[in-house]
Amino acid sequence: MSDTPDPGERGRFSSHRKTAAVLRLLRSEYLELLSRELGVTAATRSQWRDDFLAGGQAALKIRPTDDRDEEITRLRSKVGELTMDNELLLQRCRAAPPFVPRRRRP
Repeated sequence: MSDTPDPGERGRFSSHRKTAAVLRLLRSEYLELLSRELGVTAATRSQWRDDFLAGGQAALKIRPTDDRDEEITRLRSKVGELTMDNELLLQRCRAAPPFVPRRRRP
């Protein structure tokens, strides 16, 4: 598929065609020549390039998720519950008199 648009397509480019155009620009083809060939302004092509690079940068910042994330979340929740239980037990022990078993008299 050629990057040269048909006369009726000059105003609309698919994401595939924009990507192909940006890749040509990133391969050091001249902005002005590509703009004339595709019938778009240099500013439009520059904006496509900037958007393309920003999208790539954002994609690299996102940490991929895996099956372990659910398990980690579940375990963190469990640790929180156990920590709260321990705190409540500690407060009860401090508030109540110590437990001393009584001896049974014969």
